[in-house]
Amino acid sequence: MEEKILERNKHGMAVLIWTTLLYIAAVGGLILSAIAENGVLIFLCSIYLCIGWIPYCGLKILKPQEALVLTLFGKYMGTLKNEGFYWVNPFCSALNPAASTKLKQSGDVDNSGGTSLMSMLETQSGSTVTIGTDKRISLKIMTLNNACQKINDCLGNPVEIGIAVTWRVVNTAKAVFDIDNYKEYLSLQCDAALRHIVQHYPYDVAPNVDTTGDGMADEGSLRGSTEIVAERIRKEIQNKVEKAGLEILETRITHLAYAPEIAAVMLKRQQASAIIDARKMIVNGAVGMVEMALDYLNEKQVVELDEERKAAMVSNLLVVLCGNHDAQPVINSGSLYS
Repeated sequence: MEEKILERNKHGMAVLIWTTLLYIAAVGGLILSAIAENGVLIFLCSIYLCIGWIPYCGLKILKPQEALVLTLFGKYMGTLKNEGFYWVNPFCSALNPAASTKLKQSGDVDNSGGTSLMSMLETQSGSTVTIGTDKRISLKIMTLNNACQKINDCLGNPVEIGIAVTWRVVNTAKAVFDIDNYKEYLSLQCDAALRHIVQHYPYDVAPNVDTTGDGMADEGSLRGSTEIVAERIRKEIQNKVEKAGLEILETRITHLAYAPEIAAVMLKRQQASAIIDARKMIVNGAVGMVEMALDYLNEKQVVELDEERKAAMVSNLLVVLCGNHDAQPVINSGSLYS
C-alpha cells in the first residue's frame, strides 16, 4: 500500500481556540436566553453544548519523528508525519497494531503511567475519546537486541549467537496495513535470517569450507569474519522486511560462543592447537640457534668436532632450548671421548 502524507491539517490551535470560544458563547447565550425566556435560543444553545465537544476529538499533537496513521470507517485517509498541532476529521481513528507490543528494545517505552488533558485529546478509539495505548508510530532509529539462539554451524557444532539490529519505519502504510504486527514480524525475520546465515559458516576457520557459495573453499568463519557475517544477515533481513515498510540500517553480533555442552571440549582443542603452534615456534628457533652456534664455532676455529660430537652437541642444545625446565649442567672432568 502506498503511503499518503497529510500536510494541510495543521489547524489544531485555530480549531481549539474557536471551539473554546464558541463553547463560552453557547454558555453565555444559554444564560441570556434563560433570562429572556427565549425558548428557541435555549434549545439551540443546549444542542451545541451537547455536541460542541466533538471537534476536540480531531485534535492531534505530534512530536518530531512521530507518525499517526488515520482511518475513517475502515478507509485509509492518510498519515500525519511531521511535528505539529493538527486537526483532522473527528471520526477518524488512529491505527497501530503494534502499539502494545514490547520487545524490550529502544523505543518501547510504556507511556500509560501518566495522563494529561492533551493526552486525552491526542488518543482516541473510534469516535470516542479514551485514555489508552498510544497509537503513534515512532520514526526514530531503534535497536532490537534479539535473544541469543543456539544454532549448529556448518560443521555441526552448536553455537550460541545473538545480534543487535538497528532499524526504523520508513513506510507507515505498509507497516500498519500489509503486516499484522510489524514488530513481531521483524523479530521473527531476525531469528530466521540469523539461523540461515550462521549455518553457512564454521565457528573457526576450517579447511574445505565454502561460506560464500561460489564453489571455492575460503577462510570465512563466525569468529574471524564478523563484519561480513553481520552484513549478510542485514541484507537477508532487509529482503524480508521490505514489504513491511522497514529499513535495516545495521546489524551487529553481540554474543558468540560455543554451546555449553561442547565448550569444554572445544577449549581443550584450542589449547592443544595453541601448544602445538608454540612448540613449532620453539623448535624452529632452537634449530636456528644450534645452526648459528656450530657455524660460529667453525668460523672462530675454537674446537674441531667430528660428526659424532656434533650430533651430541646438537642433541644437548636442543634438549636445553626446547625443555620445559631449566637445564642441569653436567661437568665432564675427563676427555671428550672418555
